[in-house]
Amino acid sequence: MLEIGSKAPDFRLPDQNGTIHTLSQYRGRKVILYFYPKDNTPGCTKQACGFAGLYPQFQEKDAVILGVSRDSAASHKRFEEKYSLPFTILSDPELSVIQAYDVWQEKMMYGKKTMGVVRTTYLIDENGMIAKVFHKVKAAENPQQMLEALS
Repeated sequence: MLEIGSKAPDFRLPDQNGTIHTLSQYRGRKVILYFYPKDNTPGCTKQACGFAGLYPQFQEKDAVILGVSRDSAASHKRFEEKYSLPFTILSDPELSVIQAYDVWQEKMMYGKKTMGVVRTTYLIDENGMIAKVFHKVKAAENPQQMLEALS
């Protein structure tokens, strides 16, 4: 389990355009790293559109928003275009980053135990350290919660 004050695991993942991103390239800026289960599902869409709606305020605070799911880059591209998302969405089909951030967990879906991404958001400071962790976040509330966490 990653804790506040620990070094955030670096990563190397493609975005919705196929461009490779690493956490270390954002050194010097605050990073909101949010993990979500699946593109185009109701909760994930609310969360992404919430971040999109508040995006200018995140920019004012010089914060980077990175969404991560196991969907493909092509799926992310369709999701971005459908909802005009102005931020980066990273594809992690191998679960390397999802597991490094301990968000691949057992959960209940329709009364059955299954493994999946538990909606979690990390605030990473300018030095690459975990500043805050929000577990099992409410999709619609998380963007505002993260904006307040930056203050």
